[in-house]
Amino acid sequence: MSERHLQRIEILSKVIDGRMTMVSAAHVLDLSERQVRRLLERISTGGAASIRHKAIGRPSNNRISDGVRDYAMTLVRERYADFGPTLSRKQRRTFHQPRLRREAYGELVQIDGSEHRWFEDRGPPCSLLVFVDDATGRLMQLRFVRSESAFTYFEALALYLKRHGSPIAFYSDKHSVFRVAKKDAKGGQGMTQFGRALCELNIEILCANSSQAKGRVERMNRTLQDRLVKELRLAGIDNTEAGNGFLPGFVEDYNGRFAIVPARSEDLHRPMNLAPDRLGEILCKREQRYVGSQLTFSFERQRIMLEETEVTRGLAGRNVETYAYADGRLDVRWKGHSLPYRVFDKDQRVTHAAITENKRLGDVLAYIKERQDERPAPKVKTNSEQIGYTPRGRKPGRPRDFMDDPAVIARREAALSGLMLRSESSIT
Repeated sequence: MSERHLQRIEILSKVIDGRMTMVSAAHVLDLSERQVRRLLERISTGGAASIRHKAIGRPSNNRISDGVRDYAMTLVRERYADFGPTLSRKQRRTFHQPRLRREAYGELVQIDGSEHRWFEDRGPPCSLLVFVDDATGRLMQLRFVRSESAFTYFEALALYLKRHGSPIAFYSDKHSVFRVAKKDAKGGQGMTQFGRALCELNIEILCANSSQAKGRVERMNRTLQDRLVKELRLAGIDNTEAGNGFLPGFVEDYNGRFAIVPARSEDLHRPMNLAPDRLGEILCKREQRYVGSQLTFSFERQRIMLEETEVTRGLAGRNVETYAYADGRLDVRWKGHSLPYRVFDKDQRVTHAAITENKRLGDVLAYIKERQDERPAPKVKTNSEQIGYTPRGRKPGRPRDFMDDPAVIARREAALSGLMLRSESSIT
């Protein structure tokens, strides 16, 4: 028996002996007087052992069959060993939020990139671009990319605008995609390419001073590194292309389970009234380049020469604008007019001892490997070639006896026959 049962027997024995009243026993045992009376009747008929519950030691009527239990345990051990229980919201502790959520959907969207082994050992590591609405906690956009860059954020932003429209503002960290780190940076008017594109789209970009300030998207990254990794494993996905095809269904299921209702019901997203070509001209890298006297300028370690036309003849000493797109296309313009040009390739490589940000390290190393694979393998010279030795066709090993060499014998006989002919002609 348990300690609780022994205590009940002791109190009820005092009632039976007349040393305690039924009211006092009910108060001590925290039971009603009717329940105490039932227990006394049970003792009188079945003894002290009848105090124990009758279901103790008996299998439950609602128990799972042994076959189903063994099958479930096998599945857990094989496929869900590192999965945790999914608890309801009512059972979770609530923590104090240092910053209240925004009130309306689309008012503030937190963005960040998370580099992780999303496909575990089945594929290479990559980055996941995450867009989270601050008011509702909804996943607005997910995109697998090789690394964080202006072009990858342009691609994710285009998908976001097409599906949701323009939010009021984005909230990010101080990554160089969003913020100019150098105070004395030349060009750009203090804006990055991504910031310039948002300015043209009338969307504000705000940079958090610490990771805690944008904690909502940081916590989402940790959640996805656990939950999404397992979902990708179960689906057998091992590359970014298949992963991006899987993400829309995952986002819909996640938002249906965990998104909350905002304090205000209105949607602050604004519709996009731009032609696709115009949006493409905004979501690209645009820079100004100085044209030299030979109608040439440098761009991405290449030499660009403008073809001589009536328009380009007067551009020496002026600046033209370059439009670089994610697919590798380059457009050179002067006052909105496209200019014909030719490209003189240079040795494309990363400068030695170049300063590289941590988040761009994976992309830079992949670029270096691609360039190295394109170059032919260098020819390694032997020691003899390095000192200028010229082979004479002799084979290595012991010297041969040239007196027995058929070629030497033939040359000797030809020389002797020629000598004999000359001697005979001189006699005659």
